[in-house]
Amino acid sequence: MRRFVILLTLFIALKNEGNVSTIHSMLCRDTILLNITRYAGKNVKRTTTRQGVIMNLEKTTEVEAAVFRRLLAHLDANKDVQNIDLMNLAGFCRNCLSKWYLAEAEQRDETIDYNQAQTVIYGIPFSEWKGKYQAEATAEQLARFNEKQK
Repeated sequence: MRRFVILLTLFIALKNEGNVSTIHSMLCRDTILLNITRYAGKNVKRTTTRQGVIMNLEKTTEVEAAVFRRLLAHLDANKDVQNIDLMNLAGFCRNCLSKWYLAEAEQRDETIDYNQAQTVIYGIPFSEWKGKYQAEATAEQLARFNEKQK
């Protein structure tokens, strides 16, 4: 319903004003991103709407970055939670975060390698983390992991 109201509002604005230079909307699950660079001669900052929360793009990025840092700190404080447990329960692990970090950096023309991305996520080089904190996976953990991969 919210999407319909926003799209209807944009349609009415276009019809009545006729001077919108750029409107780009991307519907993504519950998220609607509106990029309005010029409406009625005024510059409007990009906003993000999700579940009724509206923030400008800069503030949204700050909040998302803070949440990511808290996630890393939480994982760091809970080193006993093994990657295989994360994979079995949530479908991602610290290595997945490393791969996502690397992919996003490359998309923004940043040159890093997988080991550097792992160091960002693990807080120390992966080989060091693995030696100190990674336990051998049990047969039960491996069976559950392999079952989920099918």
